[in-house]
Amino acid sequence: MKRFWIILLAVAAFSCQEEVDLPLATIDGEVPVIEATWTDTPFYNQIDISLARNYFDSVETRVVSDASVSIIAQSTSREIPFEYNVYSESYLPLNSNETAKVGETYQLRVVWDDKVFSSMGTLLAPPTVDSVTYEYQEDRLFRDEGYYIKVFGEIPFEEDNYYRIKVIENDTLKNGRDDYLLFDDTFGLTFFEEGLELNYSFEEGDKVRLELYRMNQSAYDYLSQLVNLLFSDGGLFSPPPQNPDTNIVVESGDSDVLGYFNVSSVLTRTIQIEEQEE
Repeated sequence: MKRFWIILLAVAAFSCQEEVDLPLATIDGEVPVIEATWTDTPFYNQIDISLARNYFDSVETRVVSDASVSIIAQSTSREIPFEYNVYSESYLPLNSNETAKVGETYQLRVVWDDKVFSSMGTLLAPPTVDSVTYEYQEDRLFRDEGYYIKVFGEIPFEEDNYYRIKVIENDTLKNGRDDYLLFDDTFGLTFFEEGLELNYSFEEGDKVRLELYRMNQSAYDYLSQLVNLLFSDGGLFSPPPQNPDTNIVVESGDSDVLGYFNVSSVLTRTIQIEEQEE
């Protein structure tokens, strides 16, 4: 009889469940999303500006093409102008050879619709990458068989250790939520000298390009929060989704702003996976 009442109570509890819709903040007006990258390598320097959408919106992204965009070197007040490129749908430097210099602090300045947005970042010196190797490995727990890449280098800095590695396989950027390879010095950095193994299996013939970014903390924090958002499953114990904290400020105008300004040094290495002789 006691078991009957337990089952009955369980059924009653199940039948009382109901779906709850959590109220999410909505966008009031046109809120720009600015994603700006300024590095020591011309290929990576661009600024994307679009308008934010509400969480459940299915409309296409609206690109902002009529903003005035520049980056200003703080030590000399020299302005580096950008112009909108219709093919990339982004803003590119007028002088394509312009790059960031180590030790210089830069200010992003965006003027749009009588509003002014800005952000600051300093180009930090890059670490050292000594070598990139690969080795074929059999099946392991949670890992497929295949070729695995290790990066060997040295990070001699005592502070401002915020890094990201991008992996481009056969000209395709790995850009899923598991692919934001972020690390800092919380648990030390000796693992980089011993060889940092990437959690990807590659096949013979694959061409892999690695990009190592050293970032300012504000850009690193933005990406860390973005990763946490991507891993939120919307379940009972997950926090409501919210935008990462931007490092861009509103200088004038009645507006919000989203996105981030990333001033970063970039190291690149490319490796071709070939069959290894036993």
